[in-house]
Amino acid sequence: MALVAGSYEKFIWGFSLKTLTPLFSYPSHTAPIKCAAAAGPLAASGGADDAVHIYHLPSSSDAGSLVDHSAAVTSLSFFCSPSAPSIPRNLISGSDDGVVCIFDADPFVLLKTVKAHKKGGVADLAVHPSGRLALTVGRGDSSLVMVNLVRGRRSFSCRIEKEASVVKYGGENGDWFAMASEGTITVHNSEDARVLQELDCERKVLCIAPGESEILYTGGEDRHVTAWDTKSGKKAFSIQDAHKFRVKGLVSFKGSDSPKLIASASSDGVIRVWDINMASSTEKWTPLLETDTKSRLTCLAGTSFR
Repeated sequence: MALVAGSYEKFIWGFSLKTLTPLFSYPSHTAPIKCAAAAGPLAASGGADDAVHIYHLPSSSDAGSLVDHSAAVTSLSFFCSPSAPSIPRNLISGSDDGVVCIFDADPFVLLKTVKAHKKGGVADLAVHPSGRLALTVGRGDSSLVMVNLVRGRRSFSCRIEKEASVVKYGGENGDWFAMASEGTITVHNSEDARVLQELDCERKVLCIAPGESEILYTGGEDRHVTAWDTKSGKKAFSIQDAHKFRVKGLVSFKGSDSPKLIASASSDGVIRVWDINMASSTEKWTPLLETDTKSRLTCLAGTSFR
């Protein structure tokens, strides 16, 4: 299992989750890194230099770059088939000019370019577990867009009341999705976008990560890592003051063959790994592992590939 973090200083970091031992660290971009994704043996980063870089984690090597965007790359997501969860099939990327690119991941070839947002940029995107569609939220146009990944075209668009900065699918089969708008999280039914829950996080949310048993983890300007029960809309537990500075990235490791861990990264460069089993303990939360990159981290991604 591995973690990948990107920084404002253009550095990409790779870590073994077992010990948080660095696998690699170097300035892979010529401008700040804005997003990262990981699946199976691969990781990717997107930067303000309009480029996507690919990394092969087992060999700790740079596997090339994709230069198909004409604006800063703001969001990335791999798609793996449920029948082969450790083999990335596609990479989906979004950029500041509203464009979504769909790539084959073996080899990396651009399949389609979709203008998802006509009056703004892509703030974030989420790929449905089926791999047939993706949701994007726009920066500057306050919209939610559905992209048909099979046909490579925009299939649905609507205005939302509050501009969202983060979107993620959750549930075993992508039954729901969540959007973060400032300090509010709305949880929606994936079939009809009906609002199921509204979660008040008080401070601005910068990252979310779906977990097991309908749990959604949130992090942001409050410096906590909070677990929400999306069924009841109530807090399941909270790691108070998980970091000294705002939380910029979260990764939930789930599955029967994976330990119940959540990794968090803060803007001061610190990455911490937490054992979720401590939620049932009366002891004070202490990180299982910790490392300090001494960089201004902007994003965090992880993979359970062994």
